[in-house]
Amino acid sequence: MRIIRKGKLSQLTTMPRLFPVNCYLVEEDEGVTLIDAGLAISAKGIMDAIDDKEGSKPLTRIILTHAHGDHVGALDILKSAYPEATVFISSRDDRLLRGDVSLDIDEPQSPIRGDIPKKICTRADVLLEDGDLVGSLRVISTPGHTPGSISLMDTRSGALIAGDAFQVRGGVAVSGVMSLRFPFPALATWNKEKALCSAKRLANLKPTLLAVGHGEMIDNPLEIMMNAIDKADRKLNGK
Repeated sequence: MRIIRKGKLSQLTTMPRLFPVNCYLVEEDEGVTLIDAGLAISAKGIMDAIDDKEGSKPLTRIILTHAHGDHVGALDILKSAYPEATVFISSRDDRLLRGDVSLDIDEPQSPIRGDIPKKICTRADVLLEDGDLVGSLRVISTPGHTPGSISLMDTRSGALIAGDAFQVRGGVAVSGVMSLRFPFPALATWNKEKALCSAKRLANLKPTLLAVGHGEMIDNPLEIMMNAIDKADRKLNGK
């Protein structure tokens, strides 16, 4: 597993062939928060990163940006290893974590795509809503990739951990915009219109850093995010 640290944020990358997957550790005063649980094969690398130095802080929270398999794959292993860690997910994607792909009557009726977990036993301890604060992280509802996708902004630094609301690998793109060099996030996106609205909301926050599920972290990402949004707007609306 590759580890890149930027301040209190560490990017952990599992690198199976053709499909690198990121999760993140956020250092807090009382412990560390894990954002997303990667693939099942990510478990050992995540645990090594948590426990890699003398006097390391305990894992106190696991926050899931959404319930696709590449973001929850190691959840059962990690919860078993760190039973005191509190698990968080949005109230909407909690249904996906349970394997429920039904849609609400007021949601776009396009089918939910991607790897929906069928064998995850761990259940969330806390269900999140837009605006909640978890440690230093502000919850931002960003539906589109899944109906209940969330992003998280570190209120101390302005760093944005955006799940699959954007991708960076294969070219920076809004969720749902196809990149032939890395097509998987687009193929797994539920609703492009919602994803575009969410991307615009994130850009309006003017983050200092963009960290996503697939690809490198980007410092001062606003111009790059806006370019990706403009491209998505043109593809979706012919602008």
